[in-house]
Amino acid sequence: MKLKKLLPELVSGIIDAGFDKEPKAVQTLSIPKIKSGTDLYCIAPKESGKTTALVMGVIQQLKEPFEEAPRAIIITSSKEEAFAIEEQFELLGKHTKLRTFVAFDQGILQYQKDMVYEGLDILICTPKRLTELVNINGVPMTKVKMLIVDNAEKVITLSQHAIIYRIGDGLKKAQFIISANKWHKNFSTFDERLMKNPVTIELE
Repeated sequence: MKLKKLLPELVSGIIDAGFDKEPKAVQTLSIPKIKSGTDLYCIAPKESGKTTALVMGVIQQLKEPFEEAPRAIIITSSKEEAFAIEEQFELLGKHTKLRTFVAFDQGILQYQKDMVYEGLDILICTPKRLTELVNINGVPMTKVKMLIVDNAEKVITLSQHAIIYRIGDGLKKAQFIISANKWHKNFSTFDERLMKNPVTIELE
């Protein structure tokens, strides 16, 4: 991982967290691809550093707070995973002031809609709650430039992936990133419908 090519504020977060000492292979391989704006499949085992790579990539792309509408939407399989991702942003993005918010199934829907409209850069959410928010026009999509699915094989297995297509179909220039512990046979539908010449990084 070449720190000199990354946002200085992100580098400070990486060094503060000690992640510069032993960078993971998945981070070294995937961060340049995310930085380039290409669509990406990132397939690697649990605990390999995929989520951290995604967080670093999003921070690198967004850089600093901007206006009110979210610019990155991250979909993950559970409330617990969503808050774990937010913790990574708080750790690595503390020098950037990027704003995050977690929307999850058990929360109060109207409160979460209000929080989204107060202004944020990164929305992290479960697929069911994102569907409910979209149904009540609770997520402005005008500025979204990154749509990311973490734990994608779980989201697919739970049959909650329709929201990915619904949002993706309306985004003309967004970067799509699919992260998973293992390949799922239905991932090919993302190729056909949403992604443009995606790169695949697959580690065992």
